[in-house]
Amino acid sequence: MAGLYDLIAPKNKVDNGPDKWNTAKIIVNGNHAEHWLNGKMTVSYERGDAAWKALVATSKFKPNKGFGEASEGHILLQDHGNYVSFRNIKIRELK
Repeated sequence: MAGLYDLIAPKNKVDNGPDKWNTAKIIVNGNHAEHWLNGKMTVSYERGDAAWKALVATSKFKPNKGFGEASEGHILLQDHGNYVSFRNIKIRELK
């Protein structure tokens, strides 16, 4: 939770534990992205830069040309086979 798939592990992870709600936020401004969990930034990266391309090139996403570089599209919620609940999901454009 709070990382970027299998590309970047989260730092400063403050997980409330099972049976308690966590608050997550992903902010994307141009190619810059940040993941936040319970008020702490856990991941920060630039989509499409050299470091990004190196991460993707050594991952399971290597065959997916342009992986993670789309400027708009759908969101994906994952559970990896465990029980999971989501609530109050909001997507908004900030001006």
